[in-house]
Amino acid sequence: MARITGSYPDDLDLLIEGAVEAGVFGGKSDALREFVREYFKDNENERIAAAVALYERERITLGDAARLADVDRWTMRDILREHGVELRLGLVDEDDAADEVAAARELEFDDEDSDDEGSRAK
Repeated sequence: MARITGSYPDDLDLLIEGAVEAGVFGGKSDALREFVREYFKDNENERIAAAVALYERERITLGDAARLADVDRWTMRDILREHGVELRLGLVDEDDAADEVAAARELEFDDEDSDDEGSRAK
């Protein structure tokens, strides 16, 4: 897990402290994580922009970008193309290969199509 150090206004610090003391959050870190999580949940365009920027700077893979943007890989490819970002093809490392295998296992196929192919093969 990453650690972030930053500053914010005193009033915001007091509100966070009050929320922690009231039992709303377990600690300041919990509160800040929840705020950021909710922000990106409510602001899809900013979440996608962040994923595009990280992919464009070669900080993350296509699979990571799709996960961060909360879309499938095919949609992420389209989004990257719409933003004029060149796709990097090929596997980066073993972890990337494992991600590709996991994504392939999650693919769903129409049962009707698989029945047709099975009957054609016979």
